Amino acid sequence: MARTAGVARTARVARVAGMKIAVVSDVHGNALAIEAVRRALKAIKPDAVIVAGDHAFNGPDPAAAIDAIRELEAAGALVVQGNTDIAVADFDYTAAFPWLADSLPDAFRIAAEWAHEAIGPERLDWLRRLPAERRLRVDETLVLGCHASPGSQTAGFDQALDATVILERVSRTDARIVACGHTHLPEVRDLGWKMIVNAGSAGYVFDGDPTASWALITIDGDEVSAEIRRTEFDTLAVSNALSARGLPGDVYRAATVRTGKLVR
Repeated sequence: MARTAGVARTARVARVAGMKIAVVSDVHGNALAIEAVRRALKAIKPDAVIVAGDHAFNGPDPAAAIDAIRELEAAGALVVQGNTDIAVADFDYTAAFPWLADSLPDAFRIAAEWAHEAIGPERLDWLRRLPAERRLRVDETLVLGCHASPGSQTAGFDQALDATVILERVSRTDARIVACGHTHLPEVRDLGWKMIVNAGSAGYVFDGDPTASWALITIDGDEVSAEIRRTEFDTLAVSNALSARGLPGDVYRAATVRTGKLVR
């Protein structure tokens, strides 16, 4: 389990009929994608926004991506730290990628070092200060924003995960709604007593639809619902920028952005 950065805080929001909460995750240094999502958010005007981590690693423009996320934060968004943010900020690769502790690819290390240099000291300090979790309470409904799962930045809700493991992970919180990312596969999983809202990835999605995925939660009294939204961005421009960067693995990253499928 990765460390917790900073202190988790709970925001309280008075009940709004049909209150809408947008969940955005895994921008991964894709500035064009997060800007497209921001335009979509401006159009629907959600009452709250959660940004669920992995802000800089992999993409061609991590500084601009972080700046866009910080503008959302300045407007009230709740932002948390993801596992790759630990890699970029502090090069703690075992904390960031525990499943690769004995075999971390050079392409991961080099991409993290490149992003570290690209974003500069002030943005690095911001990444380090981010908490691992944020909470939003709408009357009696508690929403947890985290990267992978409650209490962990690395143990996510993989779609093939055994049901008993899912129940164990989701039971680590009193929250009715767990808003997360990490898997890059968008999904709403309603367990009845709890709901997992996985926004997928706004910048590096793996489900074969080369768009930015995000989620919209609606809370209306005791009724809770959620849906996955998709926003187009210039995938070819981002793919070309990755190819031109020329780091190890960039040809695969470029293909992933272009196709919406993980290529490696």
